[in-house]
Amino acid sequence: MRRLVVGLAMTAGLAACGSAPAPAPVDAANSARELNPADVVRVHSELPPGYEVADLRGPLSAVSLWGFGTGWSADPRRCVDLADPSPSDRGARGLSASGPGGTVYVAVVTAAPPGPDLLAQCMEWTMLFVHTSAQVRRTDAPVIAGAVTVAWDAATRTIVESGAETNSEVSTAVAYLDRHAAFVTVVTDPGSPHPPLGPVYVAKLLKATVAQLRGAAGSGG
Repeated sequence: MRRLVVGLAMTAGLAACGSAPAPAPVDAANSARELNPADVVRVHSELPPGYEVADLRGPLSAVSLWGFGTGWSADPRRCVDLADPSPSDRGARGLSASGPGGTVYVAVVTAAPPGPDLLAQCMEWTMLFVHTSAQVRRTDAPVIAGAVTVAWDAATRTIVESGAETNSEVSTAVAYLDRHAAFVTVVTDPGSPHPPLGPVYVAKLLKATVAQLRGAAGSGG
């Protein structure tokens, strides 16, 4: 699988059709808790055993983890906030884990939840960055009490100078809660002989991440 580099900022746009899945209901008691992005380190124990784990700091974006750097484009532009909810949040914190089943990213940034009109208009989109393109579609998001959740899958394609093609598959899920967004992204190589981590794992890890963040907030850290 090709090596993906974490981008520190993004400018995005996305393409849309269809109607959005209904977001999970918000629980006022849970959403009132103050979360600390640094508590994402508690998710370390939830990552696949044997994977190489590293800390992530500074501005983080779910789409930048796919290998889309500054200057990428998409359609329509108004979907930028869904793909990149907080491109300049220096307080963002996260973890990455790489292993035979793919590369896992989990992070927490400061962000407000998207409005229903944005969710309804951003069901499918395409992206382009230099020689890399992606076809993206919204999928069913995990239901988490007290959070608005969104999920999408993408197939990315990169044409290198020799004309060879490199492909990756991406699954991302986001939970908006307490003025923050927690997201999980898994990038896999469809040609790998190893069983890939996929959307089911992404949903499970996002639920575990929210539980760990809320547990830390409830215990005072």
